[in-house]
Amino acid sequence: MTTVALYLAHPRPGSFNHALADAVADELRGRGCRVLVHDLYAEGFDPLLSADATGTVDAAPDPVDDGIAPHRADLAAADALVFVHPNWWGMPPAILTGWVQRVLAPGVAYKLHTADGEPVGLVKAARALVLNTSDTPEDRETTEFGDPLQRVWASCVLPYVGVPDVRRTVFRTVTDSTPAEREQWLTEARAQAAALLL
Repeated sequence: MTTVALYLAHPRPGSFNHALADAVADELRGRGCRVLVHDLYAEGFDPLLSADATGTVDAAPDPVDDGIAPHRADLAAADALVFVHPNWWGMPPAILTGWVQRVLAPGVAYKLHTADGEPVGLVKAARALVLNTSDTPEDRETTEFGDPLQRVWASCVLPYVGVPDVRRTVFRTVTDSTPAEREQWLTEARAQAAALLL
């Protein structure tokens, strides 16, 4: 059975991000997957990295908060990852950034101090899907800002921890979208989720 870990980062219940996450989870479960859903805001995930956990030595889990262990266990079990979040100032919400810093730690998600000096990713998931919502038109996002979220996920974070296949879809612009457009986007999100299994 394929295991997919899904991470949702939006503080408002009933948001379109929640609808996307629900659609993806439903699609994957309908295809026989085990889906490990983490609604980071609903869980009250603590994004603050402790001083003791800032070392770069391949280390034990964060000594300050044992609550991080279930997240690391689900990451280790996942064959694929899904991240659902809005584009806020060209960044993921702070809670998800904190998740990256606390969960994707040395010795957990990557290994430093290798023989050739290059880090080695330790995450077994071979594929990841990032679904973003945005209120910035695509041409402005690309030409003026350089699509920073693409660089974050597909260049800086996921390949570094060993996930070679990073897929990303942006739904925009959300605030002026119609119900019909949103339904079409949910259908597209389901299709993207199904494609993760191919």
